[in-house]
Formats: sequence, C-alpha cells, structure tokens
Amino acid sequence: MFCEDKPWLESYDKHVEGCIDIPETTLTDLIEKACQDFPGNTAIHYLGAQITFKELHEQSGKLAAGLKKIGCGQGDVVAICLPNTPQYLISIFGALRAGCSVSGLAPLLMPDEMAYQLNDSGAKALIILDLLLEAKLLPAAARLEKLKDVLVTGALDALPAVEEYPQGQAIPGITVHRYYPFLNDSPNKPPEITTTPRDICFLQYTGGATGPSKGAMLSHGAMASNIAQWAAWGDIGRGVETFLSGFPMFHSAGLFVGVASLSTGASQCVIPDPRNTDHIVGEIAQNKPTLVGNVPSLYMMLMENPKFADLDFSSVKQCISGAAPIPAQALNKLEGFVGKNKIVEVWGMTETCPFITINPVKGPKKAGSVGLPIPNTKLRVVDLADGWTEMPVNQEGELICCGPQVMQGYLNRPEETLNALREHEGEIWMHTGDVGRMDDDGFVYVVDRAKDMIIVGGFKVFSSEVEDKLYQHPAIEMCALVGLPNPERPDSEIVKLFVQKSAEYADVPDEKVQEEIAAFAKEKLAPYKAPKVYEFVEAIPLTSVGKVNKKILRV
Repeated sequence: MFCEDKPWLESYDKHVEGCIDIPETTLTDLIEKACQDFPGNTAIHYLGAQITFKELHEQSGKLAAGLKKIGCGQGDVVAICLPNTPQYLISIFGALRAGCSVSGLAPLLMPDEMAYQLNDSGAKALIILDLLLEAKLLPAAARLEKLKDVLVTGALDALPAVEEYPQGQAIPGITVHRYYPFLNDSPNKPPEITTTPRDICFLQYTGGATGPSKGAMLSHGAMASNIAQWAAWGDIGRGVETFLSGFPMFHSAGLFVGVASLSTGASQCVIPDPRNTDHIVGEIAQNKPTLVGNVPSLYMMLMENPKFADLDFSSVKQCISGAAPIPAQALNKLEGFVGKNKIVEVWGMTETCPFITINPVKGPKKAGSVGLPIPNTKLRVVDLADGWTEMPVNQEGELICCGPQVMQGYLNRPEETLNALREHEGEIWMHTGDVGRMDDDGFVYVVDRAKDMIIVGGFKVFSSEVEDKLYQHPAIEMCALVGLPNPERPDSEIVKLFVQKSAEYADVPDEKVQEEIAAFAKEKLAPYKAPKVYEFVEAIPLTSVGKVNKKILRV
C-alpha cells in the first residue's frame, strides 16, 4: 500500500529521522529538568515583567503544596479558566506536581457550558479570573456537583507592586481563595508523587461543534511524545528559544506552546489579548522571538498594523500557522514581511496533543499543504464509507493517524471513543473527521472537515478549496462557505457564501460586489461549486481561537 511505504520520509529535512527515540517520561519531569538546567533563564515575559524558571519552580511548588492541603491529589482534576497569564503556566505545573490532571475552560463559556464542563470533568478545584467569578461561576454555582475550592486571580496579579483587592463573593458549599495569598501561605514542599507516562495530564475539551464538547484524555506520555516529535522536527534547541504565540492556553495549540516552551527551557512571551496587535508588535520588537505561532486570522490582523512592517524579523526562524488554512494570498503577503520559507503550516487536533503533520522548516514546502506526517506517526487517506480502504494518490478521503501522541479516549464517552479510536490490523488509529489527500511526495492537504463538506447533486464541495479560490478577489477580506438544505432536492444542498468586504470595497454596494464575485466564481470554479446565495456581514464570526465559527453561520 502507498502509505505503508511512508513516501513522506523522502521529503523530510536532512536533520529529521523517520523514527526518533522518545523517552518514557512525564511532562512533569520534563519541566522539572528544564527548571534545574536553566534556573536563571527567563521562563515568562509578561507585560514588561519576567519570571525565571527558578521562580516558576518555587511558585508551582507552593501551589502543589496548597492543593494537597485542600484535598487535591493523585488523579483529581484542577480546572483553569484564565486568559493567557503567568498564573496559567504556574497552575499547570503546580497541579501536575500535585499529581492532578488539568482541564482548561474557555473564558467565553456561558454559565451553563461552564457547569457542564466542570461536572463532566469532575473538577475539585477551579482557578478562575476574578472578573469571571460573578459573571460566569456564580450563576452556575447551584449546578456544580464536585467543585469544592476556587482560587481567584486577576490578570495583573503576577506583576510587581499590584495591591490585593477584596475577597470575592462567597459561594455556598465552595471555599474561595485569593490565588497569591494561597500560594504564599503554602510551603514550597510539593507532595512526593509518582506519576507515570500512562497517567492523564490534561482533560482537553473539544470545540463541541457537533454536540456537547468531549474531554480528550491526554496522557503524560502522549504529550511528552508530541513535544519530542516537534522538537526533532523543528530543530529546537534547549534553553535558547523564545516563543511568542497568540493561541489561548485553553486551546490545544496554546496549551502545547505553553508546556513545550517550559519543557525545552524556552522563554515565552505570554499574550493576554491576541487582538491587541500593538502589544504583539511591541513584544516582537523587545524580545526578538525565534518562534512565532498564530492562527491565520491573527497574522492577517497583524499585517494590517502599520507598525508590523517596521519590525526586524531576523531573529524569527519559524512562523507557525495552524487551526485553520491560511489563504495563499495571505501567506505570500506574510512572507513579504518575515522572509521566504519561514511560514510553517501545521495540522493536528486536540486528540493528538495536537501535531500530526508539519511542513519542513528548512526544505521546500508546497502551496496549500499542511506538511508531512511527523516522526513515529503513520497516516492514511481512507475511504469515507468504510474507514480503512486506502484511497489512491491525490484522491480525497478521511485522514486517519496512528502514533504515540494519540489520546487515550474521551472521558465518559465510550461510544464516541470507539468511533474515533478504531483498531486496524492490531493498531489503534485516530479517525480525525478531516477530509484530505496525499500527493506522491507524502505532502498532506486538508480540504475540509467531513461535517463541513457540502453535497451538491451528488458532487462533493470542499469549503476550504472554494474559499481559497475566492480569496483571490480583492473585495473579500474574509469569507465562509456553508451548505443550506435544498427544499427541492432533499439529497442535495445549496452553496451559500458569507462575505466580509475589504476596506477597498467598503463603499461599493453589496449588489455590485456580489455581481463581481459571482462572475469571478464562474470563471474559477466548476458550476456546482459556485455560491448560489450570498450574505454580506460586518464581520465573519470567529471562535475564541480565531477560527471561522461556521456553527453560528448555520443557525
């Protein structure tokens, strides 16, 4: 079979081996070693302040001791609902040192959603932003089943010379603590815990686009494996890198950046508000990152900031782009700023810690590709119907993968676990739900989510392919393609395009813009792919991570 021959190995950068040695270790031990090896190095840059690895180790040790004091120990879950702050990273390491698993909650969750995730994960403790306590947690308090302790902190608490503000409102049955007084009242004597690679370090919840979000159980070994795979692929040095990322830490990509930076002794620029492009520009100018990671929409926002063009990008080795396809025009424009061959598109998912494929960081890349399967990873393109028959080269099918970075399953979801993790020929394969293809050289192209694929008269329409073509029209700043039910043909759909106009076309009537785009689509696309319905919006809705939120558009 084609994929059994691993054709992608021939396309690897010279420094990358197809099978690397992945030590049997835990995420806790990796970060512990970095703290021992680089105590004086800056672990965190945050709003002009710095925290060293030694300080991170001390504060996380106190948190671990404090968690033990309130009854959180081996196998318990500590939830975190914070924007990107030093406390997020301290809390991850502290919880892991206490033997706990960590579950991140998006600050944008509504009270019902927050209650669902806290109950589903069985969290005993929650670390939350002070502004969210009254707005989000109090309305959900009556429905919380296992939560016993809440630690409250502010976005500026980690900065020097910030005064403590009053205790938050009491919650019946739950003890509320101030974060830093809680740490300061605890000894720097974390409990002696034996953690194994099989133990769960993260309960990372999926987006829930097709139903209630599911908690992916990510083991210490899986996370350590993905960090090793990424470091080998990216030629990452220990104790020498600086990573700047706009990914939120409650998202799998932001979580990876956070713990991978800590594990490799890298400094990281913590960005609390990725939409504040002035702040990001300032961080790049001041801290000279070697690695930058963002979603495409954030790169596009940065390029609209006039100060971005004045930056010196000589320190930047890689601009990693993930979570959504980057339009070809945006990629070319970004290369004009940061330099040729520095844009590294990746693909993965929450359930794989997250990386599955990455583009070569030194060798040539291919336009539109998310790269090659990383070391120790098998990948197949299979028939959408039977889930295993391999598709011919360059033909679309579901992408499935097998590797040490794959999750153990979904918490409390045995049926969904069996559907996602299937045994084929004695190995467990993750069925990603993404539709893609592989070329002769092993480069992978993701064309759609299976659920986003539109069926028109029996033909498959891949939304990302159509969107990428339409982005070539200057009237389109952002767009999103969805399928509508066809009342005349129940087995078919109608292609609808949502358009956010570019500044250049802001004063042009929608009707005129629609005529132009329709004519352009007629020239560039097969008739069944061309949009039949148009809707112009002020802004395409985005998720908290910066991906297009098609769930809202379908309502």
